[in-house]
Amino acid sequence: MKNILKITFLLTLLFSFNGKAQLDTLNYLKQFEVNKANYIGQPFSKLLQDMTQIQPKTAWSLPLRNNKTIVRYTDFKFCDKEYSFHNTITLDITWQTDIPYDTTKSLGVQNQYYFTNDEKSFYGSKIIKDIMVYR
Repeated sequence: MKNILKITFLLTLLFSFNGKAQLDTLNYLKQFEVNKANYIGQPFSKLLQDMTQIQPKTAWSLPLRNNKTIVRYTDFKFCDKEYSFHNTITLDITWQTDIPYDTTKSLGVQNQYYFTNDEKSFYGSKIIKDIMVYR
């Protein structure tokens, strides 16, 4: 019985830290959405430079439904790839100019969708049209 209580306590403690970490990340990123006027019309590298506490871990660009050759926005996730589709914190960047899907797809496949220096260089020069942060 004591072991069950100890395990329950430890699991509760573990989940509370994880939830707090996600809440801190969400609150941190929301400030960039609130201040998006500072970044709209600017290269993505400016936003990345200002994000001193955390950087994206993965980058996901999907083509438009009505035009499979272009990408209008990219989702940057702040968790490991295996958790990327489980109610995670997302920084959604809409680009001022559409990006060819074949370029983003080959980059994603090459780096297994992780946000590496290759992605940082590629997306860094793209101009931001809008910013949205959600979970």
